[in-house]
Amino acid sequence: MTDDQPRHAAASPDTEYSLSIEETAALYERAGLPRTLRTIQRYCAKGHLDSHRVETAYGEKYLITPPSVLKHIAYIEEVRQTTAGRGSSRPAATMHDEETLAPKEPRQTATGRDEPRQTAAESEAVSRYTTRLEGENEFLRGQIAVKDDQIKDLTERARETNHLIAGLQKMLTPLLGRGGSTGDNSEPHS
Repeated sequence: MTDDQPRHAAASPDTEYSLSIEETAALYERAGLPRTLRTIQRYCAKGHLDSHRVETAYGEKYLITPPSVLKHIAYIEEVRQTTAGRGSSRPAATMHDEETLAPKEPRQTATGRDEPRQTAAESEAVSRYTTRLEGENEFLRGQIAVKDDQIKDLTERARETNHLIAGLQKMLTPLLGRGGSTGDNSEPHS
């Protein structure tokens, strides 16, 4: 009583996830809708593109299905034509405007590799830290100049001392030479 029938393949087998972010960007470019790599990553994160995030030796990357890219390109073009055909002339949509036309979904929390932007307060703290380091470097340069002057003065004093000692030796040499020969003239006692 077994009705074993082969199971149908999954709707999206892993082999369909074949496009990298760069290849997907090339498809958007060929369609006349250039997108940055970061924008495509956001499309994947928001679910606008059917994708899988996979671990690699260098971190995580998205693999995307070609049909989902073609479907999203068609959607963007359809929205562009719909908004352009309303009768009133509008300035051409910028890339940013086109990206916001995609359906909005709740924003996801940051993933492990996403890093927050530096805030103005952090920038100000870095600036103060940099200013302090520059001030300390200037102080240390001044201290080095003082030490160099001290070393120069000590070297001059050492040279002067050497000259004085040399002069003293010249003066004492005749005196020391005579004093050693006078003690040998005495006769021995018996």
